[in-house]
Amino acid sequence: MKRAAIAVTGLGLLTPAGNGTIDTWHAVCRGRSTAAKDPELSAIPIDFSCRVRGLEQLERGIGRKSWRMGRFVKLAILAAREAVQDAGLDPRSWDGTRVAVVVGCGFGGTAKFEEQTLRLERHGVDMISPLSIPLIIPNLAAGEVSIDLDARGTSLGVTTACASGASALSVARDMLTAGACDIAVAGGTEAAVSPVATAGFLRMGALSTRIDDITGASRPFAPDRDGFVMAEGAGMLVLERADDARARGARPRAMLAGCGSSSDAHHPTAPPDDAAGAEAALRAALLDAGLSPQDIDHVNAHGTSTPLNDATEATLISRVLAHRPSVTASKGVLGHSLGAAGAIEAALTVLTIQHQLVPPIANTDAPAREFDIDCVTKEPRRQAVRAAVSHSFGFGGHNVVLAMTAP
Repeated sequence: MKRAAIAVTGLGLLTPAGNGTIDTWHAVCRGRSTAAKDPELSAIPIDFSCRVRGLEQLERGIGRKSWRMGRFVKLAILAAREAVQDAGLDPRSWDGTRVAVVVGCGFGGTAKFEEQTLRLERHGVDMISPLSIPLIIPNLAAGEVSIDLDARGTSLGVTTACASGASALSVARDMLTAGACDIAVAGGTEAAVSPVATAGFLRMGALSTRIDDITGASRPFAPDRDGFVMAEGAGMLVLERADDARARGARPRAMLAGCGSSSDAHHPTAPPDDAAGAEAALRAALLDAGLSPQDIDHVNAHGTSTPLNDATEATLISRVLAHRPSVTASKGVLGHSLGAAGAIEAALTVLTIQHQLVPPIANTDAPAREFDIDCVTKEPRRQAVRAAVSHSFGFGGHNVVLAMTAP
């Protein structure tokens, strides 16, 4: 039986580049880093990050219930509201039993966990908040979004590290094609810029140490890249079966044409040099979408700016997509938002298809000589993009590739 075509009908973004989809898109197209000094990281050597600005004002729109929510939950709710509005949907009139919510999150409330740990050590158990658990556990993003939108279908929290947001979109697509829901609000959220989490990545050697060049620190695929910059954000998409969307008069922004997933089964944090698992995910997404490698015009790369991951991904792209489609990587502007990154990058891929414009990779004048890939640098590139892929890879060997096409 032929699978139903799945349309992306709404987008919602809260990122360090902007509080909304339009602002984020314009900033990413400008190609300038959002990294800045972070007072909350003053106790560790890497005291900069990419944070969402103005959340304190934005969360007033959530209402009085925002007091019970962690930062990652608030980001998810605000992005989901924008996506639903963008899709032309109204939760007051939809059948909530047919609306699913799937939200990826890698960490949950790390800052609150650290705060509560210090309270316990300094003041004892009586000073621990009775809300400490719901402020921390990552599934509460999906739970609170479903409450906020009166979405009473299946609600899922998905955790595949830095692939979580992309995994959530893949799961949501499967639910739609299986008829388990009629609308899916899906994506990723993360607010893990905290001292312990940041220090942990630093000790692993994953972070850039360019403390004298903060805005130049994240430089995907550059020859002198040395790690990523911690970031936060949320990206939410509304997915519907294309026939259902058109029946209600909605115009799809793009099609989520295929999804592919695999596991490296290799190492907790490092990808295999041959990129075999990532290649399996890419080829599975192409097969699912009915596309050949030559059909792909553009790649939104995972592009972490770490020496090993960028080298492995460049190998993947040049081997499978040898015709050299354009490549971008938004982490140069946005930093690495971990579990939210895959959904944010999926939304940017949708916008690239919609606007036929590829944003540049910030801080990268040209890729490393050994990389045979066509990186878009310095300024946006106007080009025909009929089909694109968005790569997401996570600790644990999780590989997820989403294939998008023009509607």
